[in-house]
Amino acid sequence: MTDKPQQDFFKAILDAIPSPVFVVDSDVRIIEFNEAAAPLLVQNPGVALRLRGGEAMHCLHSSDVPEGCGRAPFCSHCVIRNSVSQSFSGRKISRRATKMELVRGPSIRELYVLVTTSPFSFGDQTYSLLILENISELMDLRSVIPICANCKRIRNDEEYWEHVEAYFKNHLDLDFSHGICPDCFKKLYPDLYSKLPADEKSRSRPSPPPHTKPPSS
Repeated sequence: MTDKPQQDFFKAILDAIPSPVFVVDSDVRIIEFNEAAAPLLVQNPGVALRLRGGEAMHCLHSSDVPEGCGRAPFCSHCVIRNSVSQSFSGRKISRRATKMELVRGPSIRELYVLVTTSPFSFGDQTYSLLILENISELMDLRSVIPICANCKRIRNDEEYWEHVEAYFKNHLDLDFSHGICPDCFKKLYPDLYSKLPADEKSRSRPSPPPHTKPPSS
């Protein structure tokens, strides 16, 4: 391949990745990005290139000080910047979750992302791939989910009650395999349960509640 077709080929690969991907330098300046990353940028592509990530995406803290992204007191705790720095200093892949606060007009958009950074070299320069996967929906599920104390159905956003399997399938595209726990096996099939080995029966003992110590023997 000549240079231009080769560049087009690798740009097509980058654009085929469904998650936002940036190529950045050690100061999180954007060298390149894919199509999925464009909606996160406030500026047009020509302006966004060479800006630091926080400036291009209008991070809430990018204007805390005149020097911009990476220079404010908050920036020392920035997971994105620290992950990029780690990929350059340790030359290894990093994956961490964080909350982004992006200024969008008069409002603040909160976005939970899984930040992945991976260093690579091209010519005599070192760069880092910065991948931002939106996990906001997953983080929402970590909050209290309304579940029926009896039938264990979950109330969805439309106030309908769904089976657990249907709820997670609709929200996270998760499928379930099914088995039967020892307690239910004992209740439904007592004759077969009586023939189980002792170690199989012992697995039916419930786990202690969270944040409590099991009773001492």
